[in-house]
Amino acid sequence: MKAQLTPYIMSENAKKQAEFYKEALGGEILSVVMHGQMPGAPEAIKDKVMHLAMTAAGGNTLFLSDSFEPVTGNRSISMSLTFASEDEARTAFANLAEGGAVKYPFEHQPWGAHYGEVVDPFGVTWQVVKP
Repeated sequence: MKAQLTPYIMSENAKKQAEFYKEALGGEILSVVMHGQMPGAPEAIKDKVMHLAMTAAGGNTLFLSDSFEPVTGNRSISMSLTFASEDEARTAFANLAEGGAVKYPFEHQPWGAHYGEVVDPFGVTWQVVKP
């Protein structure tokens, strides 16, 4: 069985969050579909993002959507980014931490890699690695 896994992030503000990732990790917003573009969409949700597709950090795909219920952090899932360059990893870590919280500083680890963990301003946990 073959499949492609794409993270799909439910957000309080998908456009704002996507812009943050675009700046923090590089990449681009590929498409945005609003509920208001769909026939018969209720007036109350017309300005909400139904589906946003973007690339970030070297071409990885992320999907985002505005949530209809409060978004809460979930420690059971983390995004993990592995970089070939320590400088790129440090830059991504610092960018993701801006307005967020560092859980584990990006440092050389006993197992030989550089590793750090940060919760971005939107509550998403990122593990940044340079093997």
